Amino acid sequence: MSGPLFVTTILLGSFLLFLVQPMIARMALPRLGGAPAVWNSAMLIYQALLLGGYAYAHWLGRVPVRRQAMIHLGVLAVAALWLPIGLMAMQLPADAEPALWVPWLLAASIGPLFFAISAQAPLLQRWFASASGGRDPYALYAASNVGSFGGLIAYPLLVEPLLALHVQSWLWTGGYALVVVAVAACALLLPRKAADAPHVHATSAAPSWRRVAHWITLAFVPSGLMLATSSFLTTDIVAVPMLWVLPLGLYLLSFTIAFAARRTVAVLLTRFAPVTVLLFGGLMIAGHNANPELNALMALVLLFMVAVALHTHMYDLRPEPDRLTGFYLAMSVGGALGGVFAALVAPLVFDWTYEYPILILAAGLLVPQHYLLPWLARLWEQRAQLRRIAVLAVALAVLCVIWLGLSGGGDRLGDQQAGLLYLTLAVIGVATVGARVPFLIVLAGSLFLFGGFRALTMSWDGGVRTRSYFGVYTITELSDQKRMAHGTTLHGVQLTGSPERLRTPTTYYVPGSGVGQAMLALPALYGPRARVGVVGLGTGTLACYATPGQRWSFYEIDPAVVELARGPFRFLDQCRPDARIILGDARVRLADAPEGSLDLLVLDAFSSDAVPMHLMTLEAFATYDRALAQDGLLLVHISNRFLALEPVVERAAALGGWSAAQLAYSPSLTEELDEAATSDWIALSRSPETLARLTARNPEWRQLATQPNFTPWTDDYATILPVLRSLNRDLP
Repeated sequence: MSGPLFVTTILLGSFLLFLVQPMIARMALPRLGGAPAVWNSAMLIYQALLLGGYAYAHWLGRVPVRRQAMIHLGVLAVAALWLPIGLMAMQLPADAEPALWVPWLLAASIGPLFFAISAQAPLLQRWFASASGGRDPYALYAASNVGSFGGLIAYPLLVEPLLALHVQSWLWTGGYALVVVAVAACALLLPRKAADAPHVHATSAAPSWRRVAHWITLAFVPSGLMLATSSFLTTDIVAVPMLWVLPLGLYLLSFTIAFAARRTVAVLLTRFAPVTVLLFGGLMIAGHNANPELNALMALVLLFMVAVALHTHMYDLRPEPDRLTGFYLAMSVGGALGGVFAALVAPLVFDWTYEYPILILAAGLLVPQHYLLPWLARLWEQRAQLRRIAVLAVALAVLCVIWLGLSGGGDRLGDQQAGLLYLTLAVIGVATVGARVPFLIVLAGSLFLFGGFRALTMSWDGGVRTRSYFGVYTITELSDQKRMAHGTTLHGVQLTGSPERLRTPTTYYVPGSGVGQAMLALPALYGPRARVGVVGLGTGTLACYATPGQRWSFYEIDPAVVELARGPFRFLDQCRPDARIILGDARVRLADAPEGSLDLLVLDAFSSDAVPMHLMTLEAFATYDRALAQDGLLLVHISNRFLALEPVVERAAALGGWSAAQLAYSPSLTEELDEAATSDWIALSRSPETLARLTARNPEWRQLATQPNFTPWTDDYATILPVLRSLNRDLP
């Protein structure tokens, strides 16, 4: 009867582990900002602590199980000194280096707790083998990932929308206490004498280094593909808020299937995984976003099938239970390396999401393969000479298809032509499933033809594309304009030709927009020496509203954007070459600005197509208020395809004592020819008179609708669920 207790304890520990990661991230965001070094440093510390927990569980296997229990209960008791969970109350230096300070701060704040909980799954599985007389403990890892998945889904859907951060912290503390009690109960079931626990000390043959490397590789690819799928979807397909939950959730579910005691589902999915890799791999890197929901679904199915297949293969290669903790340690090493490759190395090395096709190709190399039909097995199991001829024939066929595709359609194929070529490669590829070398030839050809060639061409043409930790920026030059897109979101257009065209504001910033109206009113409102701050540089379009005598400051988090604004785009060069650009998270930097130092502050910060949440809380608006003069103006850009942000701003305005008005601008057909775009801006001021002078210039300004039932966003509480739009709604 020990099984249910061990399962419950593992479930609860894994649930808490995946609650603490997003929880501590929400706590850290207002203090540390959203700089890329911050979040990559945070990821590294999580991976390091997880590795440490697994290594600790492996080391603990050297002593008898009863002593293991005493040691682990002592570790849990010491870690409890860090409860309730939260960030340390310390002030970072103004010149703090995130790569050094953030890991130290997170490790000091949650390190012992994360370390102790992360060791639960492998440690308790080994205890279960001992308490049950040697029963196979690997199925309990499936329970561990059910708990992880539950914690992952529960946070954005239940915990964050219903509870403030301080309540979440105390809830997690209560869960931790339950874990300690449950671990103590499991310890009571362990054999009292070492002789009664024959499954503790390793007696089976140690795995070879080749086998350990194989485990690490099998863990590396799904982990990297999970992060690469999230990056690829939000970069080239659709920038949907909370999309990262789905790849991570499917990744965790794959362990549940792969390590389940009943093998039917795992075996079935593994058998058809090569077909999924072949059919979906090429289609995904083509990067078409005409049907974003369908493409996102295909990418998620591809990830899930690969993860199930490789984790199932890992399960099939598992050692005896007495080597269990070493197996999980190798798995953890592979997972950490995959995460480092996709999240840290790839953005530095590649200018596009090349890690995605690389990992798809690696998956094709590693997934177990079986012939789909008996006659295909007979075809590929001929004599060596005939087999070589067949492989050569497949390679020639693939080269012919690629030649037809590139010669007939250049680097972009028409829908009908692409469909025929895709069908041809699919038929050849399905016939090669089970024969790994020809299968890889077809897969590589598909990846090259449907997106790979175009991506390589753009990389070879320097200056077209730039990548940072925030995503991929693509510069498109047409006959009369330059365009910058961040993933799938347009971030700026500059008309080319005469100096007048170069200085013409476009897209969301045209004179008829809310921000355009505010810029034109600046001399009348604040005189010739107005002080202007802009959060979010983009292409620098707004600089062309500047007039002599004004002082302009841009707050930009991404150095790559600054290089683009001073390179391919010439708004700054033409209109305000002396503008001050302040690098870093805008909220953190504005908190250091002198009080009352700005007359106009424009909030135009986007992460692909989502406004960073920490810039929209009541505390953030208090920071803006401090930086603005008493009669200053705050312009908030809320154009968004997926989030209806009016209630967020209205509540902040009502509770902060701001007067507010909204202007939803729709350009005429003539204006659209000069790249004017639909936009939605909200103007706020502590001075009703100042706001009235602005809105009197255009009758389209309207008062914000009150939202008394909407819970305002704060640093302690914020959720995007109430403001999510339908994905099919066509909005700017």
